[in-house]
This record gives sequence, structure tokens and C-alpha cells, in this order.
Amino acid sequence: MRLLIVSNRLPFTVVKKEGKFEFSESAGGLVSGISAYLDYLKETAHQSSFPRLETEYIWIGWPGITVDDKNKEELKTLALKQFSAYPVFLTEDEMDKFYQGFCNKTIWPLFHYFPTYAVYEENYWSSYQRVNEIFGKAILEIIKPDDTVWIHDYHLMLLPKLLREQFPIVPIGFFLHIPFPSFEIFRLLPKTWRQEILNGLLGADLIGFHTYDYTQYFLRCVRRILGFEHNLGKIIIGERMVKADTFPMGIDYKRFYNAVSTPEVKKEREKLKKTLTNYKIILSVDRLDYTKGIINRLQGFEIFLERNPQWHKKVVLLLILVPSRIGVEMYQQMKNQIDELIGKINGRFGKIDWTPILYQYKFLSFIPLVALYSVSDVALITPLRDGMNLIAKEYLASRTDKTGVLILSEMAGAAQELGEAIIINPNNREEIAEALRLALATPEEEIIRRNQIMHNRLANYDVIRWAEDFLQALLAVEEEQKILNAKLFEESIQKQLIKDWKKANQRLILLDYDGTLVPFAVKPEKAVPSAELVNLLQKLTADSKNDVVLLSGRNRNNLQEWFGKLALGLVAEHGAWIKEKNREWQLLKPLRNDWKSKLLPILKIYTDRLPNSFIEEKEYSIVWHYRTTDPVLGELRVRELIDELIHLTANIDIQVLTGSKVVEIRNSGVNKGVASMNFLKAKDYDFILAIGDDWTDEDLFKILPATAYSIRVGMTLSYAKYNLRNHNEVLKLLTELIK
Repeated sequence: MRLLIVSNRLPFTVVKKEGKFEFSESAGGLVSGISAYLDYLKETAHQSSFPRLETEYIWIGWPGITVDDKNKEELKTLALKQFSAYPVFLTEDEMDKFYQGFCNKTIWPLFHYFPTYAVYEENYWSSYQRVNEIFGKAILEIIKPDDTVWIHDYHLMLLPKLLREQFPIVPIGFFLHIPFPSFEIFRLLPKTWRQEILNGLLGADLIGFHTYDYTQYFLRCVRRILGFEHNLGKIIIGERMVKADTFPMGIDYKRFYNAVSTPEVKKEREKLKKTLTNYKIILSVDRLDYTKGIINRLQGFEIFLERNPQWHKKVVLLLILVPSRIGVEMYQQMKNQIDELIGKINGRFGKIDWTPILYQYKFLSFIPLVALYSVSDVALITPLRDGMNLIAKEYLASRTDKTGVLILSEMAGAAQELGEAIIINPNNREEIAEALRLALATPEEEIIRRNQIMHNRLANYDVIRWAEDFLQALLAVEEEQKILNAKLFEESIQKQLIKDWKKANQRLILLDYDGTLVPFAVKPEKAVPSAELVNLLQKLTADSKNDVVLLSGRNRNNLQEWFGKLALGLVAEHGAWIKEKNREWQLLKPLRNDWKSKLLPILKIYTDRLPNSFIEEKEYSIVWHYRTTDPVLGELRVRELIDELIHLTANIDIQVLTGSKVVEIRNSGVNKGVASMNFLKAKDYDFILAIGDDWTDEDLFKILPATAYSIRVGMTLSYAKYNLRNHNEVLKLLTELIK
């Protein structure tokens, strides 16, 4: 198979000079990381630990240039031939509103916890939707059925769903390289936007994040905004399973570690050492962005100089600021602030023979960057919020003698892995100043001990391991999906069932009601059977070969009112009451309900504590419903309630059971499996069909003979042999049987 890498930008930028296209390498952690993995695939094709992935790949993205129609084919040909890349063409207006607009003025500040910077412009959102559609159409031009698609970052969060609609079975992975915010931040997006973004991401089979926190924030947003629950990060949506998981991105560790000993880096090192002889070097390398906390670290350095005069003329801060979003007013204002603050600090503390801050505003290529890493005694990395921050890892990898102290913001994703560094809160300037003092005073043996631990971790989980782990997890999800799909009630199975139905003389049809024959209703009393359903059941019962039984959790009065006139069996309260065809209701066994008066007051307290929850009281059971409550608060209250109920019912013959947004209290030994035995023993049936949709039906599925057809509604693991997607498919199947 091929791997299709999809990102906003291609790994190169195109310019046109004198009528010819020229290509230059793009910067950034995403490009360098994925490129390193693709190079690894080429080098180890014969021994890759990822056997299903061939070395063939195509990288899809914007080439960094607006191209007129007559030159598009030429650029496509060159990009495919030279770089295995496929360009996506956008107009200047589309790129401006999409990238400079929605991506950088809405998503970037919001996901980095700067909500006051976020702009909510409808035309930006429309452009974001349109560009995602353009990417989708470009992929459709080259995708093959056995390809694997890996989509990257916040620019393309709608794309997985767009692709899924066109290619239902193609494995699609998505990785977010920035933080995913908490629910309270994410909900600041307009309702339709946030729903579309979540639904867009859920088009993927696997959604990856840098840290466990980001993964959990995403899952909570999915639950609270879309209503989808998860089990260990797995979400069932219709007939599909989606998984959200954590994959902290590594670096090309060997590249940085080995580069230090190359002649080119050694030469750069010597130049730096001559210039900075006798100084302890504190290094700060960052892109110009308000999320990086550059002003905070400068102020922290200023406090350090105030409080530690003994370090004057002995330490310098090398501040490398990489240009970013040139032309955007906010960034220019921030640069002016930084320039002024540097001038102030140098003017306040500097001497003729000592400048505390050495400042460069430029991009550094690989060799001078590694040289800087390797000579710097301290790396000061203090983002206010960062998805990962690979600079911290690059710095450590370049310290081949295991010296050098890393000061790292706890707001960076990398802090989850690099706990041996000096971890600080970047909002506290005094804490930054104290971290600098501590870093310069730490004994070398202790520095080496800590760095050795982090080196081992970085070497073991590098960018190659990160990519392979993600892609292997993606294919594992695909395999798990196949297991679920293998139980789908396909056409061939239906044909066999109908064949067995027709030749049978005595048939037993066991049917659940809510979720099986009708959809769930907000209030149980509203799930009244339609005239079409009643007519369908009448036709089923009209055949003398058929015995039909409805097994429900509902009370017997509802079932009697709705189905009492039909020639079928009824089971109420999950088996407490049984009504055989043309007979009166009877209890399954002697039951007590005096316990209800003790438990109802408890349930009423929890109903008051959880808005939109309510109690459904039956003759021999009580059900507490919380389907329309706040999902997070509901989950908390359910745990509290169950703990209290289990304690109160420990010495009485009562069960406390949890179901689909319900807590049920009922007599022990009462379930659909026990109740159905009365009907299974009645005749020597040569055809049995049982259909249900939740955990209460599992008791029934377990006791059925091996020859029975058992079907669980919904895509979930079950004792049933097969799965149908929803109640509509159940009705279609039953309709086929009476034709």
C-alpha cells in the first residue's frame, strides 16, 4: 500500500524565477519529523518493522505559491517526479482567509488558551470549509482503495470526514500537533463550528495527540458536545469505531547527536567559543509568537541579573528570534516590545566590555543551530502554551557529553516526558529567575545524571518510533474494525436466515422493544409504537408457525395497553412479569417491593442534584434516567449514587445495575434470560430469532441454543452472533420475513 501524507504545506516551498520553478526546503518540526521517517522507510525497506507499509508515499499539500492554470500540470509533474509530492492549489484570497484568517486568528489563539485574541469571522470559517474541500478533491484525484491516509494538524480538521464519506474503508489517521483545549475553551467556538470540527475529526479511524491531557480534553468535548461516550478512548459511531490516543512526538535523535562531531558543526562551535570565551551561555531559540512567552523569559532574566550581581560579566543570554507571520500587526507590535525590553535590560546592566543579551532576529539553518545547542550551558524554553516543543529535545540530543541544563515550561507538552529538567511556570518571572540561578549552580555530576535519563528516553522514543507507533495503532484499529464488521448482518447471512425461516415449522421470535423496534425517547412514555410497527407485529403473529415474544424493561401496564390485543407473549420489567399468549400476567417468582420505600428518597435527592434526571417507578423495580443530563456531571452523580445504593442494598436480595444512561434497581434473579426459558421450553422450536440492543439482552443471548440467530443492535461486542446498525434495519429484516 501507499502512504498519503496530507498537511497544509508541502516539505518544500516553490518560487518561480525566470520562468522556471525552484524548490527550497520548508522549515518546521512537522516537516523535519515526517521527512526523517520517510527517509528511514527508504533506507530500511527490506527490514522495516512495519511490514504492511511499502516505501511508496505521496505528500499532499500547498506548495507555497499561487499558480495559474497553464502552469499547474508542469508543477504537478515536477513535484511528483522529484519529491513524490502532489500540490494543492489555492488562490491568494483563499490562503489569506483560510491560513492567516481562521487558522491563525481563530484556532491558533483559542487552542493555545489566548481566547481574547480569537476572531470569529463567518467568512474565515467559510474559507476554512472550502479549503478543506479543495484538499479533499485533490486527494480524490490520486487516492487508491488500498492507500493509508495520514492527515496532519489543525488546518485540516474537517478533512477526515470529507474523505470518509467518499472512501468508507480507507484507513485514515489524524494527528494534532498543537494542544487540544479543555471543554470550557473549545466551547467558545460557535456551536455549528465546534460540532463540525469534532465530526470532521471523527471521520478518522485514529486521532493522535501529544499528551494524555489533550486526548482527554478531546474525548470530553466529544461527549459533552456530540453526546458520544468512549471506552478507553474508543468511540462507537454508527457502525464505525474511532480511537483517540496519545503519541508524544520525538525528534531525529541520531541526526542531532551525530551532527555535533561533524567538521561543519565543529567549525561553527570554534567560532562561537572564540566570541563567547569565559561566559556561561543561556540559549533561547524561538519563533516570534505570543504563545512562546519571550517577554516573560526576558523579564525573568532581568530579575536574575538584579538578584545575582555575582553573575554579571559571567553570563550572556543568546536570544534567537525566528521571524514569523511577517506583516501581521500583532506580531510586529510584539517584536517592538521585545526589542525595547532587550534595549532596556542591556542599557541597565550592560558594560563596555559586556552585553547581557545578544540578540538575532533570523532563521538558523541546521548546522549553526546544532553548534549553538552544543556550546550553550543552559537552554531557557518557557512557552506559555505549546503542543510539544521539539527544541527542548533537540537541545538535549545535541549535548553529547550529557552536560547542559534544560529549563522547561510546564505548559509545554515535552514537560510530560522531560521531568528531570528544571520545570517552571512561565507566568512567574521570579520562578524563571530562580531556575536560572539553580541551573548555573547545579553540580556537573547531577546534570549528567539527569540528562542521561532524558537522553535514553529520547533515543528510545525518537520520531521514527513515534511515526511507526501511530501507523501501527492505525492499522490495529482497522483490524479491530474488521472484527466488528465480521459480525455485521450481511446480505448472505440474511439470505440464509430467510431460507431457514421458510423451511421451519415452529418459530420463536424474541424481541426487545426500546432501541430495537423503536428509537430511544427522551421520556419513556413517549416511545409509543407506530401504526406501522403494530401492523408488522400483527402480520408476524398471524402466521400459526410463529410465536412472538416482546421482552422489555417497561412496566406491564404500558405493554398491555400497546400490545395486549395482539396474539403474542409479553415480558415486563426485564422478566419480573410474564404474559404468555392469550393468558393473564403472572410473576416470574415471588418478589418483594417493600425495599422501594427505602430507596426512593435517595433517588429523589439525586434527581434534585442532577437537572433533567428523573425516576421511573415500576411495580418491582425503579429506574433512574439521566439521558438528557450534562454528561460529565451525570457521570459523577451516577458513581456517587451507585456507591450509596450498593452500600444500602448489601444485605437484601436486590441488584443495582447500570445501563444506557440508566441506573436500575430490581430483585435479584430477574432477567430476560430466566424469563425467556419459559418460552424456549414451551415447544420444540426449529427456528429461533432473538434481537436486542443493550446489556439486558445479553442474559438472553447467553442461554440461546447454538442454532439460534441472535442479533445485537448497534456496533458493540456482544454474546449475539451478529450486529445490525439500528432499529430501522431490524424493521427491514422483520418486513422481509413476512413477505
